[in-house]
Amino acid sequence: MELPDDRFDVIIIGGGIMGSCTAYEAAKRGRRALLLEQFDFLHHRGSSHGESRTIRATYPKSYYPPLVLESYSLWSKAESEAGYRVLTKTRHLVVGPAADCSLQAVIANSTARVIDRTEVDDLFSGSFRLPDGWIGISETGGVIKPTKAVAMFQTLALKRGAVLKDHTEVKEIKKDEAGGVLITTANGHIFRGAKCVVTVGSWTRKLVNTVTGLVLPIQPLHTCVCYWKIKDGYEKDLTLEKGFPTFSSYSEPHIYGTPSAEFPGLIKIAMDSGYPCDPDLRDWTSSSGVLVDAVHSWIKEFLPGRVEAERPVMTQACMYSMTPDGDFVIDFLGGEFGTDVVVGAGFSGHGFKMGPAVGRILADLAIDGEAKGVDLRWFRMARFEEDPKGNAKGV
Repeated sequence: MELPDDRFDVIIIGGGIMGSCTAYEAAKRGRRALLLEQFDFLHHRGSSHGESRTIRATYPKSYYPPLVLESYSLWSKAESEAGYRVLTKTRHLVVGPAADCSLQAVIANSTARVIDRTEVDDLFSGSFRLPDGWIGISETGGVIKPTKAVAMFQTLALKRGAVLKDHTEVKEIKKDEAGGVLITTANGHIFRGAKCVVTVGSWTRKLVNTVTGLVLPIQPLHTCVCYWKIKDGYEKDLTLEKGFPTFSSYSEPHIYGTPSAEFPGLIKIAMDSGYPCDPDLRDWTSSSGVLVDAVHSWIKEFLPGRVEAERPVMTQACMYSMTPDGDFVIDFLGGEFGTDVVVGAGFSGHGFKMGPAVGRILADLAIDGEAKGVDLRWFRMARFEEDPKGNAKGV
């Protein structure tokens, strides 16, 4: 079923942070934009929900800090337009063994001064207990409220004239003989778009395969976010208000955390990993296994005087959409679609903070056919044809 008003300049499939930012960017430029989401808006089945995400520019790969810095500016502009805040700045602490290659790459890409364990102790009131031979750097970071942030961009897109539809699962993307693309939904609705942007997260491999037969190496991972009880008397010390940092521990395993904020008396500390899953057939068993055990051991060693390490008080399920090299996929789908369909995917557990910049880039590609001011060679789909592992480590 096709109606006269079902023609759009840009159709965005997937209403998480990337799709919502893209819809906002397209609408901001005066384009007629349509955002389609297969589930409820603000659902908890993907990667864009929850209470906190970190934002930090500390990366071992040099092509990410510019995207983070652009995103800081775009987050601020969107907050000003919305009239409320979704990002709170704080310090970000990176620690690890001095000889760790990833940590050394982070240091090389940063302007921050290296600090030793004594300085870490002084900066953060003795909360962290670093082993001998560990060092760190401390830069500006922050905490983003993800569900609130997605809602903000959807609201701004709506105010700019975008059309938003949830419970609208896309089953088919076809080339329109008249130009552009035809989008068919599960309920038989047909939309016409001059351009299409696919931002369906962990469902990317399935949808792209259905549409083109291409198998993108994007593996959904079921992961577990853990909240731990802060020891009595230290509840306020580990809060945003007291300047406690977001943090990242470069070692095996890679552990990260945010200050106590969303749940008073609890702190979010989790392992940066997960289990392969089918996004439509998850068993939701997020409260056991190595994802919890590894954090338990880390807390006992690094935060022994501040956090109860026996077991997490609560856990929340989330998903990563992982590429083999941990780098994004931002590219034209190609083939018969040429530059009419753009794919933004494989954000590998670290993309949320860059949502505004990625949305800008995806809108650029869809509307202008190119994205200015950014080197997209690292994010090409063809890299997996050249090497199944993708980009070489250390680039």
